[in-house]
Order: sequence, then C-alpha cells, then structure tokens
Amino acid sequence: MKYKLLPVICLILLACQSNEKATDNKALSTVKEEVVAETEEVADQDETAEKMVSPENVSLNGTIIVSPQNHASVTIMMGGTLRSISFLPGEYVNKGSVIAKLENPEFINLQQNYLESAAQLEFLETEYNRQKTLSEQEAASKKRFQESKADYLSMKSKKAAAAAQLRILGISPENIEKSGIIQSLLITAPISGYITGTKANLGKYINSGEAICEIVNKSQTMLCLTAYEKDLEYLSAGSPVTFRANSLGNIMFDATVISIGQEIDPVSRSLNVYAKVNNSNTGFRPGMYVTAQIKKK
Repeated sequence: MKYKLLPVICLILLACQSNEKATDNKALSTVKEEVVAETEEVADQDETAEKMVSPENVSLNGTIIVSPQNHASVTIMMGGTLRSISFLPGEYVNKGSVIAKLENPEFINLQQNYLESAAQLEFLETEYNRQKTLSEQEAASKKRFQESKADYLSMKSKKAAAAAQLRILGISPENIEKSGIIQSLLITAPISGYITGTKANLGKYINSGEAICEIVNKSQTMLCLTAYEKDLEYLSAGSPVTFRANSLGNIMFDATVISIGQEIDPVSRSLNVYAKVNNSNTGFRPGMYVTAQIKKK
C-alpha cells in the first residue's frame, strides 16, 4: 500500500511546483510590464527635456505678461467718496460697465458753472449780434460793440473750459443741459477684463489720480523673457518660441518674438525679449513663471 501511494504523492508535488512556477512567471511578467511602462514614461520626460535643452536652441526664463494696452488702472480725475462699488476681485467686467459711484460737491459745482455759462452765453451772444448790427449801421458806439464782443467771447471760453472738464470726467455736457445736474460721478471700466489689485471700499475717499483697481485682459498674453548678451546674435523679431508654464506641467505652447530690448543690464548682462503667445490658454495668469526655447536663427 505504501509503495502504491508513492507515485501519487510525486505527481502532487510536481503539480504544486508547476503552479508555483506559473505564479512566479506571471508575477515576473507583471513586473516587466511595470518596468517597461516606467521606462517609457521616463523616456517621454527625457524627450521633452531634450527638446527644451538643445544646442540648436537658446534657453530663456521669464514670465507671462499682458501688453500695456490690455492692462488698465482705473483712476479718477476728481477726488471723492465712494458711495457704491459694483465689482469683486477676480470678476470679469465689460468695457464701459459701471464699477463704482463717486460723490464730491465740487462735481456738482462744476456742472452748475457749465449750465450758468451756457445760459449767460446765450444772452451775451444775442447782445453781441445786436451791437454788431447797430455798429454796422453806425447807430451805436464802437466802444459798446467792443465791450459786447469781449463779454461774449469771454463767456464762450468759460463754457468751453467747463465742458472740457466734464468730458474728461466722462460726462456729456449736452446731456446735462437736457437732464440737469448729476449727483454722482459714474466710474466705468476702460477695457474688458478681470478685476485685480482692488484698493477700494465703501466710504473711502479717493484722491484725484489714485487707482481704484486694475483690470487685466488675458485674451492676448505675452512673454517677457530674459536673454543674455552672448545669445543676441541668435535672436531676431519673428523667431518662433516654444515654452511651457511651470504651473501647467509639460504642456508645450508656441509664441513668436515681436521685440528685443535695446538696453543691456550692466550687472547681469541681460535684456528682455518680448514674444506674443500664438494660442492663449485660460490657465495663463500674468506673472506665471515660464521656461522657453528659441531656435537659433
């Protein structure tokens, strides 16, 4: 009986060894697949890094910016107290939309001066024309005519000055003549974009020329890159730029050099290179750090 069981035991042992070997082979295969995947990932990263660092390219660092035309400071030409604010930091506003209301007694006085000048000018113009006719007919003295002319021209100048001041504040003098004095000065957005750099709160007195907030339009972003004197021979307007924003991973973007600074920093021996981003991205933020490559010309 003992000898009959021996072959069976041997077969069981062989089967167990076969299963263990199959399991080991499967585990080894899985490890190989993981190693291959990691190798391919590293290879992709190395390929991206190789593209960013090449003897045929000039390497630059810099930041994302917007052009001066797309960055506006909302300032006022007349001081006053903020009575209402219609924006939040980071909010998008359209050009011409009201973002705040300002009050100042001087604003009312300015409108009053304009209306009084307009009323007096109408009378003085009538008198001037009458004296002119009489003077031509020699029915009045030349002196009276000259006085009438001086009064008329003086008031005409005064009205024009008051109208110009109102237009600077964004107020139509013609609308005041039709609708009367406006109590609050409306502050409107000079461009469309996102509110940044808020420096306002209700009840705060804003001085003339002081900024209430900043507005940034990101529809046309640019790069401000730092290049060194030794690389100047490789750079020119129109050169293609490849870059990535460090906070957006390895996604590559394209830009084109539009201008090169004309003054070299005496300490760092560097200058700024400006490039227009060809395809802007909603994830871009002014001030973001970028690394870039410009193909040598």
